[in-house]
Amino acid sequence: MSAMTMGTNLSRLQMKSKAPQVVEEIEGLIKVYNDGHVERPEIVPNVGCSLAPDLGVTCREAIIDQYTHLWARIYVPTAANKLPLLLYFHGGGFCVGSASWSCYHELLPKLAARAACAVVSVNYRLAPEHPLPAAYDDGVKAAVWAKQQEFAGEWWAGRCDFSRFFLGGDSAGANIAYNVGLRANSAGVGVRGLVLIQPFFGGEARTRSEMCAARPAAALTVAASDAYWRMALPAGAGRDHPWCSAAGSAGEMRQAGAAVLVCVAEADILRDRNLEFCGGLAREGVRVEQVVSKGVGHAFQILNKSQLAQTRLHELLSHVKNFVGR
Repeated sequence: MSAMTMGTNLSRLQMKSKAPQVVEEIEGLIKVYNDGHVERPEIVPNVGCSLAPDLGVTCREAIIDQYTHLWARIYVPTAANKLPLLLYFHGGGFCVGSASWSCYHELLPKLAARAACAVVSVNYRLAPEHPLPAAYDDGVKAAVWAKQQEFAGEWWAGRCDFSRFFLGGDSAGANIAYNVGLRANSAGVGVRGLVLIQPFFGGEARTRSEMCAARPAAALTVAASDAYWRMALPAGAGRDHPWCSAAGSAGEMRQAGAAVLVCVAEADILRDRNLEFCGGLAREGVRVEQVVSKGVGHAFQILNKSQLAQTRLHELLSHVKNFVGR
């Protein structure tokens, strides 16, 4: 082999060895490379604001902070005034998802219409590019912004009763709502209650529902859960970190004074952790309501189109309506 050929082969090997390597991956959702590059396949389409007229809901978007690209999609029932206001955070393990995902653009108009409330769906920054507490910071900023609209003359704000201000979300979004709720009073935002749908909490020790193997096609597996936490938590933090565990924050929530609705899915790997979370809140004197959707798994309300899931979604929306309508 000539010296030139040997040199060419060596150069190719060196180039190959320097190629970015995948360091985290959740198949079909996200790939993270060792050079910081992140790929998110468009597994769920992003859609615009248009809605079918028969839904009776108006939808528009608003910029909250142009410097951090923080924005919201707002859903308001057209036939009512003095509406409760629900600031909503989408799920996705802190790492994927958008307020413009089609599954949320399908769910949230139904929620607004059925629960007779205005919904402000927040598009917060994602990990791992923006690890926690970035999403919490965005949530607080969105809550302060929403509260400021009470007297700003915005098209939707005049329809709302700001004394009935709620925070909510599903999965990681429910975790965000909870942590924003802990900060809300100090930020000058009075929150009446939290709507937490299958809240995404974790811990180093496994619960029984986590140890019972979920189907590979489940919306959330233990392996995916662990990967999300590795990408979302600050460097070096484990799953007993307070942002993941929430075990020691029930007293803070009692001081915050907000009531809490926790919606649990029976076939979710998070079921037992959600039930333990409810028990911890109750022991600290938090006004907590717990509902369990039978026979369905994590994120059924946005991903499962079966007749059973649609029945459970109808029930879930009724619980939210009763909670925010008081």
